Amino acid sequence: MATIDAARLLGDLHTLRGFGRFGTGVHRPTLSRQDVESRRWLESRLSDARLDAHIDGIASVYGYTRNAGKRLLIGSHLESQNEAGWLDGALGVIYALEIARALPELPIDVVAFVDEEGHFGNFLGSRSFIGDVTDAEIDAARCRTRGIAMRDALAEAGLAGVPRVVLDDPSRYAGFLEAHIEQGDELEAKGLSVGVVTSIVAIWNFRIHFEGAQNHAGTTRMAIRKDAGVAMVRLANRIHDTMPQVIAERSVWTIGRMALDPNAPSIIPGIAEMNVQVRDADPAVLDRMEAHLRALVAEADAAGPCRVTIEDGSKGIPKVMDPRFQDALAAAAEARAPGAWQRMPSGAGHDAQVVALRMAAGMLFVPSIGGISHHWTEDTKEEDIALGCAVLADAAEALLTG
Repeated sequence: MATIDAARLLGDLHTLRGFGRFGTGVHRPTLSRQDVESRRWLESRLSDARLDAHIDGIASVYGYTRNAGKRLLIGSHLESQNEAGWLDGALGVIYALEIARALPELPIDVVAFVDEEGHFGNFLGSRSFIGDVTDAEIDAARCRTRGIAMRDALAEAGLAGVPRVVLDDPSRYAGFLEAHIEQGDELEAKGLSVGVVTSIVAIWNFRIHFEGAQNHAGTTRMAIRKDAGVAMVRLANRIHDTMPQVIAERSVWTIGRMALDPNAPSIIPGIAEMNVQVRDADPAVLDRMEAHLRALVAEADAAGPCRVTIEDGSKGIPKVMDPRFQDALAAAAEARAPGAWQRMPSGAGHDAQVVALRMAAGMLFVPSIGGISHHWTEDTKEEDIALGCAVLADAAEALLTG
């Protein structure tokens, strides 16, 4: 079994928490000053661990082993959502650093991918690594909250003209390991300490558009109104009430955005729009959910009085984690925490599903207190943090030496 230094691990996590501290969490959006400072700090910690450290041209941080042999890549991401938690992403990066220090004789590379949280784009760091990002995409990328162009933000970080790391030979690697907080309450509710991820869900997004007739709120009779807002709310209720007819056990759906135009107190809205997101790890279930959603839209459009249409947004692909990596994590979890672990799918997207397109990948979860994530009160017990790192280290050792 690998021997990790829990005090050193927790110390690094708490130091990283200081970059962009917000309440008990962090505000460290991609390529903000705080995010860049955290990347420079990680670069120095990787160098201290006798890894060849480097920040590439898209701001992902790499620490390369000097050991010979087929390598194992371990890591996650550093940036946070706005005013969010201190462990989302950061946990997996510091696990990777600690495992490289605890197993200095093994060929372990460390990575902190950039922008998993999507401030500028969709998994830009891990997608860049596997060769799925073009220069044109980076040229066009702009921060969704700050408005700054990604090229300008990279220049401010001192990375203008720095080459991006692109995986040229996947056979160099035995695979990729990522650790993360669960971001849900299942492990805690069951009294478990470790989750071995079986698959990562696909996320499908849709935009539903409602076209009515804008008019005066005081003089337009109710009988003749074409209120796009009312049409939107009615369809939202239909989605929520009927979607359980077609879902599986772990399917979820969310109406995360609603908008009215002109959005004024005394005007009947003539235009409305809402975004519907569905998630599952089974493509057949996703197809059922989409078909049901489209049928509801057609029903609403036929019923009137407003025109209702649906448009595809992004559609991800569910990804199963490598069976050998799952088994290595499961064996390590059983050795460290007998009976206190389970296999489970991930309901959130992670860099592991991107890297898995080019090499074997595995993923481990530790519990989230209260199931809270993407909020500054996010937290995990220190004993669960230390245990998770030990399990990941044991699995890494087994995958490289077994």
